[in-house]
Amino acid sequence: MSGREAILGRIRRNRPAGDFPLPDVPDFAPLVGPDLVAEFGERLKRMGGRLAEAEPGGDLPAEARDRLAQAAVIASAVPEIPGNRDLAQVALPRDLADVDVAAVRAVFGIAETGSVLFTQAELVVNAVAYLAQHLIVLLDPADILPNVQAAYRRADFASAAYAVLHTGPSATADIEGVLIHGAQGVRSLTVVLMPRVIAAS
Repeated sequence: MSGREAILGRIRRNRPAGDFPLPDVPDFAPLVGPDLVAEFGERLKRMGGRLAEAEPGGDLPAEARDRLAQAAVIASAVPEIPGNRDLAQVALPRDLADVDVAAVRAVFGIAETGSVLFTQAELVVNAVAYLAQHLIVLLDPADILPNVQAAYRRADFASAAYAVLHTGPSATADIEGVLIHGAQGVRSLTVVLMPRVIAAS
């Protein structure tokens, strides 16, 4: 028996009997205006991220195309962006240490914080959102929610085995208040507004 299994076994044996439902999430008034795309973009920018719109016809904006053109290793979890590192074949997270650009689609965005949500389904390998040098995120503008409380009520958030909110690229500041991006994670995060393509049935 592994240490993990032993710990989880002790927790299960010592769990108090009874049903303990989660508390209701209060319905706070949103702190954003009605234009959720503009509000999302403003907050994303404050956190060091970039917002771009897909070009007519669904093509990537120039900024994203330039980033991809300069990349040697691209790990893509979206059909809209071709990659050369197959995430389905990654055995260990450390195998992604050389990824220049990762491309994923967000489940949704949150206007109040400028955050995007990924689950294990979008990332394929959870570590790709942290080990890549640059992250390109596709987001359907219709999937932008007003606040975190709205996100908590989403079934895809509640049912995910792994869910993470990203708000801009990695950042840290020293005691003098000097802000540095990319210190512990992705150096840049670009959100591209691109509607989902609904597959024909």
